[in-house]
Amino acid sequence: MKHKIIWVAFFATALSLTNLSAQADDGFFTSSTTQQGKQFPKVNAEGKVRVQISAPEAKLVQLDIGGVKYPLTMDTSGLWTGESAPQDEGFHYYQLNIDGASVPDPGSLYFYGASRWGSGIEIPAKDQDIYALKNVPHGQVREHIYFSKINNTMRRNFVYTPPGYEQNTSKRYPVLYLQHGGGEDETGWASQGHANLIMDNLIAEGKAVPFIIVMDNGTWRPTGNQQRPAAGNRTAGNWPPEGWADNFKKTLFEEIMPDIDANFRTITNSKGRAMAGLSMGGMQTRVITLADADKFDYVGMFSGGSISLEDVEKNPEFIKNTSLLFVSYGSRELENPRQGFGGDPKENTKKLAEKGLKTHFYVSPQTAHEWQSWRRSLHQFAQLAFK
Repeated sequence: MKHKIIWVAFFATALSLTNLSAQADDGFFTSSTTQQGKQFPKVNAEGKVRVQISAPEAKLVQLDIGGVKYPLTMDTSGLWTGESAPQDEGFHYYQLNIDGASVPDPGSLYFYGASRWGSGIEIPAKDQDIYALKNVPHGQVREHIYFSKINNTMRRNFVYTPPGYEQNTSKRYPVLYLQHGGGEDETGWASQGHANLIMDNLIAEGKAVPFIIVMDNGTWRPTGNQQRPAAGNRTAGNWPPEGWADNFKKTLFEEIMPDIDANFRTITNSKGRAMAGLSMGGMQTRVITLADADKFDYVGMFSGGSISLEDVEKNPEFIKNTSLLFVSYGSRELENPRQGFGGDPKENTKKLAEKGLKTHFYVSPQTAHEWQSWRRSLHQFAQLAFK
């Protein structure tokens, strides 16, 4: 077999094992994202995060999570301990700040986000059952390595194959090309997102058609005079710049998709293809599927803008060729909308439905621009795709 099956700790199987045995008297317990054998970081039922680190010579230690820094207190042995305010359910990146230096927490597992490997914490969610590790048939997540002539480098993607793929060697499967967000990479959807467990559980419940998921690296960086605008100033017309998704689109169409079709038992027409992504990946999905509507019948944009009536008037084949447009956001995102993403996403989606396009608009309750919104979005989208 040419594909190397991944059984490494950063993948979702290990991450979904909750460890409640270390329950503390005050209600804090060791998180599922804490390294084996460590007690901290911990969480409690309110969603507070408690961390601890030995730094006897430090003057100031802080927990940096959710854009807020919380001070830790040192005891006589040099052990610093502190906690955050309640966080939203689901996964969050965080770091420690020691005398001005931001560092990973040595007690947590590490995840790739914010363009680096660093700490992450899992806040137990009321709906965590959708990505729990259960005694059901499981698919596989494989590391698939290939050479890219376009980029003149070795690349890899992670490919989820559903339960039964190895046994029924005559069956062909639809494919979802699923993209990560800015500052993340091809590991994100299986590690932080639990995409494989979400699919395993849906398939076991008979709620989703079994399909392959391809997770590649769509990272894009400004070149030349392109400058990222300050946060909150991404006004329409200046961001992202023209052509920002061109390289990934070329890599996707000329290398990734042909390579997947050559090495996996795929359905190779548009009825057997979907594209979706979160944040930056949703924006890539928007640009690519609008311009090449004959490639994908199912389109999912998770916190990644929306498609307007004006967009499809410029790209009339989109309505004709698209079987489903799925748009989603966290409820807190809609309360505080980000600028420059093409207007009101709910209203845009409604207008397209009035034009005859099958659409679905989903809102993740009580979450923001974060992984719990996107896990829930995939859970909803997967039940609608390829049907």
